[in-house]
Amino acid sequence: MSQPPVLMSVDARGVATLTLNRPEVGNAYDGALIEAAFNCMMQLSERTDLRVVVIRGNGRHFQVGADLSWLESVRQQSPDHNVRASRAVADLMRRLNHLPVPTVALVQGACFGGGTGLIASCDIVIGADNARFSIAETRWGMMAGIIIPQLNDAISVRQVRRYALTGERFDAAEALRIGLIHQIVPPDNLAAEGARIVDALLQNAPHANALTKQVALEYAWSDLSERDFDRLVEQHAGKRQSPEAQEGLASFHGKRPANWYTPT
Repeated sequence: MSQPPVLMSVDARGVATLTLNRPEVGNAYDGALIEAAFNCMMQLSERTDLRVVVIRGNGRHFQVGADLSWLESVRQQSPDHNVRASRAVADLMRRLNHLPVPTVALVQGACFGGGTGLIASCDIVIGADNARFSIAETRWGMMAGIIIPQLNDAISVRQVRRYALTGERFDAAEALRIGLIHQIVPPDNLAAEGARIVDALLQNAPHANALTKQVALEYAWSDLSERDFDRLVEQHAGKRQSPEAQEGLASFHGKRPANWYTPT
């Protein structure tokens, strides 16, 4: 029997752990992973004993972004299907961002594309010193619109304008410098440091923490109106079906430069 794409457990303290569980593909997200993660969020939001949520990735990598083979299959579907796919991802990010308890991400290895959106939607991020990051959707002719509000909150518009336009990869030290992660530890210390942070969170009053997070978000980029949220979803879906995205995904699968690149 195959393992589910997201594992969830909740301990006696009310600390939930969500584990992305597609290690054979670097925990790349597809429709099944997004649906499973969202369902976990819905279950957690109904719990009265929930205190903290920890998100981690099984295997070598935290989350390498979207499964590009899945994106290619979605791209070929109807516009309505593409909007539904984009909305599912956006709804997950929004649900995580507004979860009324502290959230902690533990990041090792690759954290690309949607993975950066996941951690930007968390309150506290601890990175292993082997973590690597990128926001490279435009490399494949797409755009990261549905995670840019959270990234604006996490690393500032100025840094988004660099890293979401260049698509370049950066290391844990740079992620710390720009604010995407809060601290760096050796990979073997990631779980222990996460446990220390969870213990610190549990020492604080639950409602006071929830209210503090709510007020912080009310003054944030990512506290979007429904109109703005819908517009981002539609832009994201439409760009996936553009000629640029078709060429970008073809260049990925063909292991070649896209036709818009002219080397010097």
